[in-house]
Amino acid sequence: MGQTVFIPRELDANEPRVAASPETVKRLAGLGFEVIVEKGAGLGSRITDQEFATAGGTIGTAGDAKNADVVLKVRRPTDAELKGYKSGAAVIAIMDPYGNDPALAAMAKAGITAFSMEFMPRITRAQVMDVLSSQANLAGYQAVVDAAAEYDRALPMMMTAAGTVPAAKTFIMGVGVAGLQAIATARRLGAVVTATDVRPAVKEQVQSLGAKFLAVEDEEFKAAETAGGYAKEMSKEYQAKQAALTAEHIAKQDIVITTALIPGRPAPKLVSAAMVASMKPGSVIVDLAVERGGNVEGAVPGRVVTTENGVKIVGHLNVPGRVAASASLLYAKNLYAFLETMVDKATKGLAIKRDDELVKATMLTDAGQIVHPSFAKAAETPRTEPAAIPATVLVADTADKKPVPRKRAAAKSPSPKPEGTA
Repeated sequence: MGQTVFIPRELDANEPRVAASPETVKRLAGLGFEVIVEKGAGLGSRITDQEFATAGGTIGTAGDAKNADVVLKVRRPTDAELKGYKSGAAVIAIMDPYGNDPALAAMAKAGITAFSMEFMPRITRAQVMDVLSSQANLAGYQAVVDAAAEYDRALPMMMTAAGTVPAAKTFIMGVGVAGLQAIATARRLGAVVTATDVRPAVKEQVQSLGAKFLAVEDEEFKAAETAGGYAKEMSKEYQAKQAALTAEHIAKQDIVITTALIPGRPAPKLVSAAMVASMKPGSVIVDLAVERGGNVEGAVPGRVVTTENGVKIVGHLNVPGRVAASASLLYAKNLYAFLETMVDKATKGLAIKRDDELVKATMLTDAGQIVHPSFAKAAETPRTEPAAIPATVLVADTADKKPVPRKRAAAKSPSPKPEGTA
């Protein structure tokens, strides 16, 4: 019998995504794996147990994890889940390791080989494995949909016999994958779009989508991108100049969507309380970075709040999970593509090549040790299990009830944050 891959149902009540699809289950079985999918794992993504079974999977229980050689997840395993894994199992997920040293130490102690998918390098070979891009793309789309739902006017300009409805002015702050998709989606809906970013390379991309680019284009701006394509943290002086430039612009906007994230650091503050106060009643701000501290002063994780001057600030958690069916299909393909690189085609078993650049970039723990150089001190930090996220947090202060909270008796120790979507 071949090795076993286990697909659990996520414990977090606010995580509807699943780490496999019928397509990837079929392909995993084709590689020689026995695939066990926990009962109900795909329901939040509109995938039934029967669909997984038809694809070649076996429907099991959480207890089947103890015999699994590979565990594919969406979120980092909790302490309770780690106790159910066998030593040496490969666990692949969005591990959210920054600021979570105790969790890394716990994974090392459990003896698992943990891979963090958000560390996948930005190289041609790894494009199909890039979970940040696949999930951020959907987050950018959903941000515009959420903004349109909260905005009480039409987005496109409409010229009628009764008069003209002006197009909504939309400002995208942060032009990564999420920002680019937000621009494209807002443009499709007929909004007039401007965008800003600290990286000069994105100016042409913004303009190619039909939006206008806004930035302080000084010498610091010209060098504001890492070798990996991410934004660098800008100096306080630059941030002040950029804030002055955008303050007047924001006051004229109907919709603002912020997506700026810096790997391993808190999200930069882009929109101050004064800027929010300058906006018109009925304006909407969507903060996609709210789980990393937020880009917007006054944003509250998991809530839609209305300020004294009538501006709505949207702080939904797990935005890719709000389009879970699509997000799971893409995420499952990301995981399959990565796992396939570690399978020996002759023996049809897992054969991790520890000198492979993808493995070195993503492996967090191995053989009881924390092996990723960025987290060398994590083993010294005592483990404290995070508190559970209330199942109703996503619908506080808003009538929108997506994703639907799911109750589960065992869900006592959820991992609190999905990976950065922007």
